[in-house]
Amino acid sequence: MKRCHRNFIKKILCGFTAAVMLFSLPGAAAAAEDGYYQDAPIVTATPTPNPHTQYYEQAPDTDSIKEWPAGPKIEGESAILVDMTTGAVLYSKNADKVQYPASITKIMTSLLASEYLDMNGKLVMSESAAYGISVSDSSSIYADTGEEFTMEQAMMAVMLQSANEMTLALAENTSGSVKKFVELMNLKARQLGCTNTHFNNPHGLPDELHYTTAGDMAKIARAAWFNPTFRRYATKSYYEIPPTNKFGETRYLLNHHKMMEGQTYAYEGVLGGKTGYTEAAGNTLVTYARRGNLYLVAVVMQSVNGAYSDTAALLDYGFNNFTRSAVPSGTEDISASYLPAEKYIRRDYQDSVLFYSLRTPSVTLPNGIGVDRLSSSRAVKKNPAGLPLLETTYVFNGHQVGTARHYQKTLFSELLF
Repeated sequence: MKRCHRNFIKKILCGFTAAVMLFSLPGAAAAAEDGYYQDAPIVTATPTPNPHTQYYEQAPDTDSIKEWPAGPKIEGESAILVDMTTGAVLYSKNADKVQYPASITKIMTSLLASEYLDMNGKLVMSESAAYGISVSDSSSIYADTGEEFTMEQAMMAVMLQSANEMTLALAENTSGSVKKFVELMNLKARQLGCTNTHFNNPHGLPDELHYTTAGDMAKIARAAWFNPTFRRYATKSYYEIPPTNKFGETRYLLNHHKMMEGQTYAYEGVLGGKTGYTEAAGNTLVTYARRGNLYLVAVVMQSVNGAYSDTAALLDYGFNNFTRSAVPSGTEDISASYLPAEKYIRRDYQDSVLFYSLRTPSVTLPNGIGVDRLSSSRAVKKNPAGLPLLETTYVFNGHQVGTARHYQKTLFSELLF
């Protein structure tokens, strides 16, 4: 009760003192009568700062496609949304603009490690890997020289904790040196059709010679998804590395991607992905998600707030506006016609199949658009794994929505010499 009384007296005295000081100022009485203070600036409403980035109002490039659903506004400068099954680009905004990738670089690093390394093997940290990165705030599990890890532990450290020193270790174990591994990264990028990408390290820390685009990153991410070894690491939410020969405590790794189940921005259907951030790159994010028969990959670059709201908007757009449909005619074999006399130079005159299909192709179209609206074209493509392929491309209003591959039969088995 005494404290309340003292506070009440204090308020009265403070108010009285303020009034005396106010009216003792030159012109104060006149100012009070006129309703404003002569010597004070006129108070106006404070302008509300724009809550969005300068890229928010920019329309996506895919809005120019006739009968295509209008894409959402996002904060990121560059973004792309791709159906991983058909390869159809559902949303694209500055997807060919060169950007710094930051740690989404590690998708390529992990893909190559998955392809070249024995995941049942072990890894011993070299000094160059353990202390090859001097950045004090670099993502790390603080691995030490001579510390032993399983390959699985190293991969989990890269994909969950984004441990930069472990990317150096994987690079050395894959190619013998980081320099040779970087060459392998760039070769793989070219093989995947990347045209505006150059890697200069396996981790993504700032480097003027280390860049890619959202479109190229989607090609890399899509290829990685179809590698089951990579997929195991990209979709893991939590992992523990028990004490090692150099570190006496358990390391607890939690996936940094906050849209995965149980995390802050959990989104139904998100399977995994990779986060990235540097001051130069802003927020970069690759996200894999599935609903029904749609498997989507979203790439957002040079964004803010983790790029989570951008990614959610892209996934909503994809799942709500598109359908994947089969193209039954794509399973037909491609055959040749022969003259009767040609049976004497062919081992099996009745077998005229040149190309065959292994599966029914599909396309991704806006809801309500049928496969009867498609046009198609065929072209022979190089095949790094064998004989050339015959590829059928399906197009809707000038936009590619799917492809079908027909594989070539072995010619030498059909000819007599």
